[in-house]
Amino acid sequence: MIVETKVKAINCLHFINGSFVESQNKKFFQNINPATEEVIGTVAEGGKEEVDFAVAAARRALEGSWKKMTQVERSKILRKIGDLILERQEELALLESLDTGKPVALANKIDIPRAAYNFHFFADYMTSVGNDAYQQDDQAIHYSYRRPVGVIGIIKPWNLPLLLLTWKLAPALAMGNTVVIKPAEWTPMTATVLMEICKEAGVPDGVVNLVHGFGPNSAGAAISEHPDVNAISFIGEPSTGTAIMKSAADSLKKLSYELGGKNPNIIFADSNLDEVIDTTIRSSFVNQGEVCLCGSRIYVERSIYEEFVEKFAAKVRELKVGNPLADGTDVGALVSKEHYERVNSYIEIAKNEGANIVTGGKRPEGVSKGYFLEPTILTGLDRNSRCVREEIFGPVVTVTPFDMEEEVIMQANDTHYGLSATIWTNDLKRAHRVAHQIEAGIIWVNTWFLRDLRTPFGGMKHSGIGRTGGMHSLDFYSELSNITIKL
Repeated sequence: MIVETKVKAINCLHFINGSFVESQNKKFFQNINPATEEVIGTVAEGGKEEVDFAVAAARRALEGSWKKMTQVERSKILRKIGDLILERQEELALLESLDTGKPVALANKIDIPRAAYNFHFFADYMTSVGNDAYQQDDQAIHYSYRRPVGVIGIIKPWNLPLLLLTWKLAPALAMGNTVVIKPAEWTPMTATVLMEICKEAGVPDGVVNLVHGFGPNSAGAAISEHPDVNAISFIGEPSTGTAIMKSAADSLKKLSYELGGKNPNIIFADSNLDEVIDTTIRSSFVNQGEVCLCGSRIYVERSIYEEFVEKFAAKVRELKVGNPLADGTDVGALVSKEHYERVNSYIEIAKNEGANIVTGGKRPEGVSKGYFLEPTILTGLDRNSRCVREEIFGPVVTVTPFDMEEEVIMQANDTHYGLSATIWTNDLKRAHRVAHQIEAGIIWVNTWFLRDLRTPFGGMKHSGIGRTGGMHSLDFYSELSNITIKL
């Protein structure tokens, strides 16, 4: 069955100071559906001029009605945004699927509800936290006072466009900041609709602004360089993070980075193999493997290695690859031609490095259009292989046997990345022991992608800077002053 809907793709304009506007130079670029390779709309191409207008609007809004609102009033607006996202869930899920190539059922189940929950969570959380206060004997009382950072630049990725944008936007607004957003050029539509939702929910003009465009020498660079942008929240690849850091250095902006991952999935022989395989299917290939948390390096204790590979490959071959709008599709299209070619290049690298392609590695049979790739399992690669060391960010995983606990810990940590890891074992002492030695910001034991939004999230090494979630998010999006009252 194909999803039937009246929702159409949209042409995307900038949203500045409460209004949708074209670029000053009237330039547009095409929005391509990765599942059909067809043009589905146009996107205004912004640059420095549009960013200047947006930052100026955001700066003015910092001193307007937004500043005068109470915490409870802002909380009500955040909750309303979440409610309106759910009211337009079907529309947003379809737009997300058309932009990214992901199955619409996945967007409907995960992306859109979670985007709404991000606002609902911070609407509640912002009113439940307090600040520090200390009495210094009979000399003084010290207390902290929290204020917004100012204008926040949010540069968001293409893989989970609405979910990850709302994960940053909600706490930024909760703390009274104003924002300038640059969505990924490949996935502009849900961010554009979110601007309509923010306006309807009562966000004052200028508080939330959106500039479409590209990164280097364009809108992204203009945001990171702008002297009146006080902080940058970025999700993307490390090389882009490096460029943003360099351009932000002159104005000493606060930075929050969530970058790439090459995450180990460690499977000990005492684990429940059927449970492991069911979850590993998801942690390897959900969203076409285009999730920074996917476990792309699978390490299996040698005594169960062959059994695991056989059962895992059999389950992977059952996954349905194809039309994202069709009922039952498990794996959709990769996001763009450029990314499709990049992922395929790694399969060629793997072949040259002597890999055994257990399954996948090619376009599905009978599919002539769209950027589709069968879920791919590689074995026979050593630890120095590029496919083991570099982030592929697609439906491609490597599987490697190990003998000793110390050996797999060493291999898991032998990477520039440190975002997440998964450990499978029924030995409680081993679970703690191994988890404490893995260099990653989030470590799951006998599960994957289980999140509590109060907990810290972020990466080590090249996987990021700082932590988000709960109080960690509010700390980044606010400035603390200590006030001392002499008694």
